[in-house]
Amino acid sequence: MIEIPKNFVLSSVDTPFADVELALKEPNGLIALGGELTTSRLLSAYRQGIFPWYGKSEPVLWHSPDPRMVITLERLHISKSLNKTIRSDKFEVKVNTNFERVIHHCKTIQRKNQDSTRIDNDMAHAYTEFHSQGFAHSVEVYEDSKLVDRLYGVALGQVFFGESMFSLVRDASKIAFVYLLINMPYKLVDCQVENPHLKSLGAFNIRRRVFTKLLKELL
Repeated sequence: MIEIPKNFVLSSVDTPFADVELALKEPNGLIALGGELTTSRLLSAYRQGIFPWYGKSEPVLWHSPDPRMVITLERLHISKSLNKTIRSDKFEVKVNTNFERVIHHCKTIQRKNQDSTRIDNDMAHAYTEFHSQGFAHSVEVYEDSKLVDRLYGVALGQVFFGESMFSLVRDASKIAFVYLLINMPYKLVDCQVENPHLKSLGAFNIRRRVFTKLLKELL
């Protein structure tokens, strides 16, 4: 059984997060539990390199993993096949045209080797509200007017914190990330934890202390 430090419990709206360097090693990066997904709480979390990540029937769990996977334009790798797909104009990319639909798809889609999504009704509502206030954004990829890929995340300063993505068509999700890096004003995209799919695009791991230092420079 995991022993949770008392200062990890968000007992009130004013309870601050503990220093991220105190986060547990197992589960990786757990730094807090409880609290509500309010705009003020989410803003405080992201500015410190913390994000909510919990499963069905669990309380809200907050994480700041070490290492942290990120991607930058300088490290972006576009394969010959992906470049060919991009240049074919097969897909159309739009931004923020239907955020609620995007988060609904991310919430309900069945994912390979996963019993359920980590996006519950409370999270969907919170990020929809976050979007209405200009903090959360969606990047949508269409093929023949059909939404085939979507990702959403949080933008603060020059950092985009990726939250969820899913693709129905090969290469579509890569197109969304390429568009995000090339056409939007972010110097750093947070991918949270290691992902082979994003690693193939050039995403790489950095230590948490390096990540939080970058946040102070870019937010």
